[in-house]
Amino acid sequence: MTSQSFTIAGELRVQRLGYGTGMLTGAGYWGPRLEPDQAVAVLRRAVERGVTLVDTADNYGPDIAEELVARALHPYPDDLVVATKGGVVRTGPNVWHVAGRPERLRAMCEASLRRLKAETIDLYQLHRIDPDVPLADQLGTLAELRQEGKIRHIGLDTVTLEELERALEITEIASVQNRFNLLDRESAPVLRACEERGLAFLPWFPLGNGALARADLPEVARRHGATAGQVALAWLLHHSPVVLPTPGTGSLAHLEENLDAAAIELTPDDLAALDRP
Repeated sequence: MTSQSFTIAGELRVQRLGYGTGMLTGAGYWGPRLEPDQAVAVLRRAVERGVTLVDTADNYGPDIAEELVARALHPYPDDLVVATKGGVVRTGPNVWHVAGRPERLRAMCEASLRRLKAETIDLYQLHRIDPDVPLADQLGTLAELRQEGKIRHIGLDTVTLEELERALEITEIASVQNRFNLLDRESAPVLRACEERGLAFLPWFPLGNGALARADLPEVARRHGATAGQVALAWLLHHSPVVLPTPGTGSLAHLEENLDAAAIELTPDDLAALDRP
Protein backbone atom coordinates (compact mmCIF):
# COMPACT_ATOMS: atom_id res chain seq x y z
CA MET A 1 0.00 0.00 0.00
CA THR A 2 1.27 3.48 -0.86
CA SER A 3 2.24 5.58 2.16
CA GLN A 4 -0.13 8.51 2.47
CA SER A 5 2.20 10.75 4.48
CA PHE A 6 5.73 12.17 4.37
CA THR A 7 7.76 14.12 6.91
CA ILE A 8 9.46 17.16 5.39
CA ALA A 9 12.95 17.69 6.84
CA GLY A 10 12.18 15.07 9.48
CA GLU A 11 9.87 17.57 11.17
CA LEU A 12 6.78 18.56 9.18
CA ARG A 13 4.50 15.56 8.67
CA VAL A 14 2.04 16.07 5.82
CA GLN A 15 -0.44 14.11 3.78
CA ARG A 16 1.33 13.54 0.49
CA LEU A 17 -1.51 14.80 -1.71
CA GLY A 18 -1.76 18.52 -1.08
CA TYR A 19 -3.30 21.59 -2.69
CA GLY A 20 -1.72 24.28 -4.87
CA THR A 21 -3.18 27.77 -5.06
CA GLY A 22 -2.14 28.87 -8.55
CA MET A 23 -5.57 28.15 -10.03
CA LEU A 24 -7.20 30.57 -7.60
CA THR A 25 -5.72 33.35 -9.73
CA GLY A 26 -6.57 34.40 -13.26
CA ALA A 27 -4.99 33.48 -16.56
CA GLY A 28 -1.22 33.81 -16.45
CA TYR A 29 -1.40 33.93 -12.64
CA TRP A 30 -2.69 37.48 -12.91
CA GLY A 31 -5.62 38.91 -10.96
CA PRO A 32 -8.44 36.89 -9.38
CA ARG A 33 -10.12 33.91 -11.01
CA LEU A 34 -13.02 33.53 -8.59
CA GLU A 35 -15.08 35.57 -6.22
CA PRO A 36 -13.21 35.57 -2.90
CA ASP A 37 -15.89 33.56 -1.11
CA GLN A 38 -15.61 30.82 -3.75
CA ALA A 39 -11.85 30.63 -3.38
CA VAL A 40 -12.17 30.53 0.40
CA ALA A 41 -14.66 27.65 0.12
CA VAL A 42 -12.22 25.61 -1.99
CA LEU A 43 -9.35 26.16 0.44
CA ARG A 44 -11.46 25.28 3.45
CA ARG A 45 -12.83 22.17 1.78
CA ALA A 46 -9.31 21.02 0.97
CA VAL A 47 -8.39 21.16 4.65
CA GLU A 48 -11.68 19.51 5.63
CA ARG A 49 -10.72 16.64 3.31
CA GLY A 50 -7.44 16.16 5.16
CA VAL A 51 -5.02 18.28 3.13
CA THR A 52 -2.12 19.35 5.35
CA LEU A 53 0.15 20.90 2.70
CA VAL A 54 -0.91 24.09 0.93
CA ASP A 55 1.53 25.44 -1.65
CA THR A 56 1.36 29.07 -2.75
CA ALA A 57 3.63 31.92 -3.96
CA ASP A 58 3.86 35.66 -3.54
CA ASN A 59 3.61 36.27 -7.29
CA TYR A 60 0.36 34.32 -7.76
CA GLY A 61 -1.95 37.23 -8.43
CA PRO A 62 0.44 38.76 -7.38
CA ASP A 63 -0.30 38.68 -3.62
CA ILE A 64 -3.84 37.36 -4.15
CA ALA A 65 -3.21 33.67 -3.44
CA GLU A 66 -1.39 34.31 -0.17
CA GLU A 67 -4.11 36.69 0.98
CA LEU A 68 -6.76 34.08 0.19
CA VAL A 69 -4.88 31.42 2.16
CA ALA A 70 -4.85 33.68 5.20
CA ARG A 71 -8.49 34.68 4.77
CA ALA A 72 -9.60 31.06 4.50
CA LEU A 73 -7.34 29.25 6.94
CA HIS A 74 -5.88 31.63 9.53
CA PRO A 75 -5.50 30.87 12.38
CA TYR A 76 -3.87 27.82 10.87
CA PRO A 77 -4.48 24.31 12.21
CA ASP A 78 -1.47 22.89 14.05
CA ASP A 79 -0.96 20.19 11.43
CA LEU A 80 -1.18 22.49 8.39
CA VAL A 81 2.04 23.26 6.51
CA VAL A 82 1.88 26.40 4.38
CA ALA A 83 4.62 26.63 1.76
CA THR A 84 5.21 29.76 -0.26
CA LYS A 85 7.78 31.04 -2.74
CA GLY A 86 9.74 34.21 -3.40
CA GLY A 87 12.36 35.40 -5.84
CA VAL A 88 10.14 36.15 -8.85
CA VAL A 89 8.34 39.41 -9.63
CA ARG A 90 5.26 39.20 -11.84
CA THR A 91 4.37 42.30 -13.86
CA GLY A 92 1.54 40.95 -16.02
CA PRO A 93 -0.15 37.76 -17.19
CA ASN A 94 2.67 35.25 -17.78
CA VAL A 95 5.16 38.12 -17.54
CA TRP A 96 7.75 37.88 -14.78
CA HIS A 97 11.41 38.32 -13.97
CA VAL A 98 13.79 36.79 -11.46
CA ALA A 99 14.76 38.93 -8.47
CA GLY A 100 17.31 37.25 -6.24
CA ARG A 101 19.23 40.11 -4.67
CA PRO A 102 19.47 39.60 -0.90
CA GLU A 103 17.59 42.75 0.05
CA ARG A 104 14.81 41.89 -2.39
CA LEU A 105 14.48 38.31 -1.10
CA ARG A 106 14.29 39.55 2.47
CA ALA A 107 11.59 42.09 1.58
CA MET A 108 9.61 39.43 -0.29
CA CYS A 109 9.73 37.01 2.61
CA GLU A 110 8.66 39.64 5.12
CA ALA A 111 5.79 40.71 2.84
CA SER A 112 4.65 37.08 2.59
CA LEU A 113 4.69 36.80 6.38
CA ARG A 114 2.39 39.81 6.60
CA ARG A 115 -0.02 38.55 3.93
CA LEU A 116 -0.13 35.07 5.43
CA LYS A 117 -0.50 36.52 8.95
CA ALA A 118 2.25 34.19 10.07
CA GLU A 119 5.22 34.56 12.39
CA THR A 120 7.11 31.79 10.57
CA ILE A 121 6.79 30.35 7.07
CA ASP A 122 6.98 26.57 7.28
CA LEU A 123 8.62 26.09 3.87
CA TYR A 124 9.99 29.04 1.91
CA GLN A 125 11.06 28.13 -1.62
CA LEU A 126 13.39 30.11 -3.85
CA HIS A 127 11.12 30.35 -6.88
CA ARG A 128 14.00 30.64 -9.33
CA ILE A 129 17.75 30.93 -8.96
CA ASP A 130 18.85 34.37 -10.14
CA PRO A 131 21.79 33.84 -12.53
CA ASP A 132 23.02 37.38 -11.87
CA VAL A 133 23.40 36.91 -8.11
CA PRO A 134 25.78 34.44 -6.46
CA LEU A 135 23.83 31.43 -5.24
CA ALA A 136 25.58 31.69 -1.89
CA ASP A 137 24.14 35.20 -1.47
CA GLN A 138 20.62 34.07 -2.30
CA LEU A 139 20.65 31.02 -0.05
CA GLY A 140 22.64 32.88 2.58
CA THR A 141 19.80 35.37 2.87
CA LEU A 142 17.26 32.59 3.28
CA ALA A 143 19.50 30.92 5.87
CA GLU A 144 19.63 34.19 7.80
CA LEU A 145 15.84 34.41 7.71
CA ARG A 146 15.69 30.83 8.95
CA GLN A 147 18.05 31.66 11.81
CA GLU A 148 15.82 34.63 12.69
CA GLY A 149 12.81 32.32 12.90
CA LYS A 150 11.01 33.80 9.89
CA ILE A 151 11.52 30.62 7.83
CA ARG A 152 11.44 27.08 9.19
CA HIS A 153 12.81 25.29 6.12
CA ILE A 154 14.23 26.27 2.71
CA GLY A 155 13.17 24.79 -0.62
CA LEU A 156 14.17 25.23 -4.25
CA ASP A 157 12.03 25.55 -7.36
CA THR A 158 13.09 24.56 -10.88
CA VAL A 159 16.67 23.44 -10.43
CA THR A 160 19.06 21.11 -12.19
CA LEU A 161 20.86 18.30 -10.43
CA GLU A 162 24.05 20.36 -10.44
CA GLU A 163 22.25 23.36 -8.89
CA LEU A 164 20.74 21.16 -6.19
CA GLU A 165 24.17 19.75 -5.32
CA ARG A 166 25.66 23.25 -5.18
CA ALA A 167 22.83 24.44 -2.95
CA LEU A 168 23.30 21.54 -0.54
CA GLU A 169 26.94 22.55 -0.13
CA ILE A 170 25.77 26.00 1.02
CA THR A 171 22.89 25.21 3.39
CA GLU A 172 20.29 22.63 4.36
CA ILE A 173 17.56 22.16 1.76
CA ALA A 174 14.24 20.53 2.62
CA SER A 175 12.50 20.30 -0.74
CA VAL A 176 12.63 20.69 -4.48
CA GLN A 177 9.74 21.75 -6.70
CA ASN A 178 10.32 20.86 -10.35
CA ARG A 179 8.01 20.15 -13.27
CA PHE A 180 7.28 16.44 -13.33
CA ASN A 181 4.30 14.35 -14.35
CA LEU A 182 3.34 11.18 -16.18
CA LEU A 183 4.20 12.67 -19.56
CA ASP A 184 7.14 14.88 -18.54
CA ARG A 185 9.90 13.10 -16.63
CA GLU A 186 12.86 15.32 -17.51
CA SER A 187 13.48 15.96 -13.80
CA ALA A 188 13.86 12.26 -12.99
CA PRO A 189 17.56 12.67 -12.03
CA VAL A 190 16.64 15.43 -9.58
CA LEU A 191 13.89 13.26 -8.14
CA ARG A 192 16.36 10.41 -7.62
CA ALA A 193 18.69 12.77 -5.79
CA CYS A 194 15.82 13.84 -3.55
CA GLU A 195 15.06 10.19 -2.80
CA GLU A 196 18.69 9.53 -1.86
CA ARG A 197 18.75 12.52 0.49
CA GLY A 198 15.23 12.23 1.88
CA LEU A 199 14.15 15.57 0.41
CA ALA A 200 10.54 16.29 -0.45
CA PHE A 201 9.82 16.59 -4.18
CA LEU A 202 6.82 18.74 -5.12
CA PRO A 203 6.01 18.19 -8.82
CA TRP A 204 4.55 21.28 -10.42
CA PHE A 205 1.99 20.85 -13.18
CA PRO A 206 1.29 17.33 -11.81
CA LEU A 207 -1.60 17.15 -14.27
CA GLY A 208 0.33 18.79 -17.09
CA ASN A 209 -1.66 22.02 -16.60
CA GLY A 210 -4.78 20.08 -17.59
CA ALA A 211 -3.26 18.15 -20.47
CA LEU A 212 -3.01 14.88 -18.55
CA ALA A 213 -6.73 14.84 -17.93
CA ARG A 214 -6.98 14.25 -21.70
CA ALA A 215 -4.07 11.81 -21.92
CA ASP A 216 -4.54 8.33 -23.31
CA LEU A 217 -5.07 6.52 -20.00
CA PRO A 218 -8.57 5.13 -20.51
CA GLU A 219 -7.84 1.46 -19.86
CA VAL A 220 -6.20 1.93 -16.46
CA ALA A 221 -8.80 4.52 -15.54
CA ARG A 222 -11.64 2.19 -16.56
CA ARG A 223 -10.31 -0.62 -14.39
CA HIS A 224 -10.39 1.64 -11.36
CA GLY A 225 -13.57 3.53 -12.15
CA ALA A 226 -11.46 6.68 -12.19
CA THR A 227 -10.64 9.60 -14.44
CA ALA A 228 -7.38 9.89 -16.35
CA GLY A 229 -6.38 12.78 -14.10
CA GLN A 230 -6.93 10.69 -10.99
CA VAL A 231 -4.77 7.91 -12.42
CA ALA A 232 -2.03 10.44 -13.22
CA LEU A 233 -2.05 11.65 -9.61
CA ALA A 234 -2.12 8.08 -8.29
CA TRP A 235 0.88 7.29 -10.51
CA LEU A 236 2.84 10.14 -8.92
CA LEU A 237 2.02 8.86 -5.44
CA HIS A 238 3.11 5.34 -6.41
CA HIS A 239 6.17 6.50 -8.35
CA SER A 240 8.21 7.69 -5.37
CA PRO A 241 7.60 8.00 -1.62
CA VAL A 242 9.08 11.53 -1.56
CA VAL A 243 6.69 12.93 -4.20
CA LEU A 244 4.12 15.39 -2.80
CA PRO A 245 1.74 16.47 -5.59
CA THR A 246 -0.16 19.70 -4.98
CA PRO A 247 -2.69 19.92 -7.83
CA GLY A 248 -4.59 23.18 -8.03
CA THR A 249 -8.17 23.94 -8.95
CA GLY A 250 -10.81 26.58 -8.41
CA SER A 251 -13.63 24.02 -8.60
CA LEU A 252 -15.02 22.21 -5.58
CA ALA A 253 -16.01 19.25 -7.76
CA HIS A 254 -12.52 19.01 -9.28
CA LEU A 255 -10.97 19.32 -5.83
CA GLU A 256 -12.97 16.31 -4.64
CA GLU A 257 -11.94 14.38 -7.74
CA ASN A 258 -8.26 15.17 -7.24
CA LEU A 259 -8.24 14.22 -3.56
CA ASP A 260 -10.05 10.95 -4.25
CA ALA A 261 -6.99 9.91 -6.28
CA ALA A 262 -5.18 9.15 -3.02
CA ALA A 263 -7.41 6.09 -2.55
CA ILE A 264 -6.48 4.49 -5.89
CA GLU A 265 -4.17 1.50 -5.51
CA LEU A 266 -2.48 0.88 -8.84
CA THR A 267 -1.52 -2.72 -9.58
CA PRO A 268 1.91 -3.86 -10.81
CA ASP A 269 0.36 -4.28 -14.29
CA ASP A 270 -1.01 -0.73 -14.12
CA LEU A 271 2.37 0.64 -13.14
CA ALA A 272 4.18 -1.33 -15.83
CA ALA A 273 1.87 0.16 -18.45
CA LEU A 274 2.12 3.69 -17.10
CA ASP A 275 5.88 3.59 -16.51
CA ARG A 276 6.58 2.96 -20.19
CA PRO A 277 7.97 6.11 -21.84
